[in-house]
Amino acid sequence: MRWIFPLLVVTPLWAETCPEGPDMDAALADLIAEGQAADRYMPARDALRDMWAIWKTPPDDWSGELLDVGLERANMADYEGAMKAFDALVAYCPTWAEGWNQRAFVYFRQENYTMALKDIDRAIALSPNHIPALSGRGITLMKMGRQAEGEAALKHAVDLHPWLPERGLLSEPYGAPR
Repeated sequence: MRWIFPLLVVTPLWAETCPEGPDMDAALADLIAEGQAADRYMPARDALRDMWAIWKTPPDDWSGELLDVGLERANMADYEGAMKAFDALVAYCPTWAEGWNQRAFVYFRQENYTMALKDIDRAIALSPNHIPALSGRGITLMKMGRQAEGEAALKHAVDLHPWLPERGLLSEPYGAPR
């Protein structure tokens, strides 16, 4: 059941704590290895798509509802509505990296790079191999004028996924596919 009113998100009374999600570290490691071993773009892209499915797998129905609402609002450029959903999501489920990552992206789109970086760092602390968060960290740091730090973060993301399109943002070629 979703209780979403315009710009208002109400957490149901029975949803007091977010459960731990399933351990998907082995599946993620396999997909990272698959992307690293890919000799063409399409298999690497498919591996990254499957990684996204892992990162976006909610721990429970309520966290999934909050994510869906936040994404829907963000896609409509309703950043206020998206932030309400993502604020509720990270409050309810503070151990799920994707909530922090998606809220960071909304901050980024609003050019609030300081808050974006704070949330990205939290996402990475929870999921150290979260390639989009690592890439986002790099791009955010670059937007903040911290080029060397940004490139280092982006290189780490490219090390995990050599076919990452964002590698083109680096000042020198790095991690180019074979």
